[in-house]
Amino acid sequence: MRDYPLKGVTVVDLGQIYNGPYCTFMMAMAGARVIKIETRGGENLRRRSVVGGAALSFAMLNSNKTFATLNLKTARGRELLKDMVGRADVLVENFSPGAMDRLGVGYAVLRQVNPRIIYGSGSGYGLSGPNRDYPAMDLTVQAMTGVMHVTGFADRPPVKAGPAMGDFFGGVHLYAAVMTALYEREKTGVGRQVEVAMQEAVYPSLASNLGLHYSRRDDVPPRTGNRHGGLAESPYNVYPTSDGYIALICVNETHWQSLLAAMEREDLREDPRYRDLRSRVERMDEIDDLVCEFTARHEKQGLFELLMRHRVPCAPVRDLEEVVGDVHMHSRRALEWVEHPLYGRVCLPNSALRFEGVEPIPLVPSGVLGRDNQAVYGGWLGLSDAQIAQLEAEEVI
Repeated sequence: MRDYPLKGVTVVDLGQIYNGPYCTFMMAMAGARVIKIETRGGENLRRRSVVGGAALSFAMLNSNKTFATLNLKTARGRELLKDMVGRADVLVENFSPGAMDRLGVGYAVLRQVNPRIIYGSGSGYGLSGPNRDYPAMDLTVQAMTGVMHVTGFADRPPVKAGPAMGDFFGGVHLYAAVMTALYEREKTGVGRQVEVAMQEAVYPSLASNLGLHYSRRDDVPPRTGNRHGGLAESPYNVYPTSDGYIALICVNETHWQSLLAAMEREDLREDPRYRDLRSRVERMDEIDDLVCEFTARHEKQGLFELLMRHRVPCAPVRDLEEVVGDVHMHSRRALEWVEHPLYGRVCLPNSALRFEGVEPIPLVPSGVLGRDNQAVYGGWLGLSDAQIAQLEAEEVI
């Protein structure tokens, strides 16, 4: 068995909500020691535990981390952070731009403490530019990036994408930036600051929609519903079945011919109206009507199995309960049922990153606020019990 690729790397995690914590979660699941630093009241995502099952989000993003509290608004708290940075490899934060500088612990200060530190900053619009200080949440980033405008149906108002795209796209890119800088440091011995703007991380995902936009010159294209964002594929849609829906796409002629075989419509193989992709796109409504008439006669699962036999790209539209119970993901340990000390039995994700030679790291559930203060301040920083007690009395930790 090989070691995990980030074994020996220590990360100070000041992340909050989704963006920063997802970046550091991936690092933890790659073997890094991630020390999650929270205010004495806990990071903002913890407070959602009062709203139904919303606390699951905190559990999903904070497995396999060490938990400590620290008040950076105190001089002693800032000193302790500097002590941590002096021993660490990476610091990750996604506060508003300039917040760490205002506290006196921005990159310019911390690189003097440890020139090898990789300082990762996640934000909505970046650390520079005229929009730098706009408040940024996933909802507002989806609006600003155009995601909201292209999501939904042409005759209805724009809607947000269901998942938190900006936060998680930003978190994935921030992980990539930190890893790139770590690679560089192995060659140069010197760290650097890296930053990722959620807006910039999301933009490339609009590729199909932008293709449609530029093809129409100055005309702003309509929302395309469940059709291809560039209206450049057909069939490409979500089609009704007798008990639900199925998503189906044909991206080449083989797929189209296979779909005709599954539909038992060989009579359409040489039909000039549908002879190639351009013809089918021009008759998109007709194609959708043909496919709908076929899919509506079948149950969702039976139709999926039929189309799989014909190698037609498709998938049943599943609800979240079906997704949580996905046998395939559980077989790969991408999802695992765990007994969480705060939330009971929950299904948590492992990392999507897989490394040859090692199994996915076993999940260690997130813990109560400040669970590991003794281990961090005593075991890692070497403070005595009396010093730790004094920090608690002074509300530093």
